[in-house]
Amino acid sequence: MAEQIPLVTLAQLVRLSTYYFCRAFKQSLGVPPHRYHIQRRIEQAKILLAGRKHSVTEVGLALGFSETSSFTATFRKITGQTPSGYCRSLG
Repeated sequence: MAEQIPLVTLAQLVRLSTYYFCRAFKQSLGVPPHRYHIQRRIEQAKILLAGRKHSVTEVGLALGFSETSSFTATFRKITGQTPSGYCRSLG
């Protein structure tokens, strides 16, 4: 999850140009590849945070975010709440 995979690599795997790969991906899944990857990272973050074994910083770093602030901003943008707020809402 933490690894960034270049679009060129993905497009080559399915033998499409980068342009057509992005169009086909968005048409099939409803979001561009980058956004899809971010959403999957945040879903994984929710699972890790729910387990309460790792801090917010540890989860962010494990999922490839370079700083806690960038993880928190992305998490909030996708879920509407901060990672800490998400943990509190779980009870």
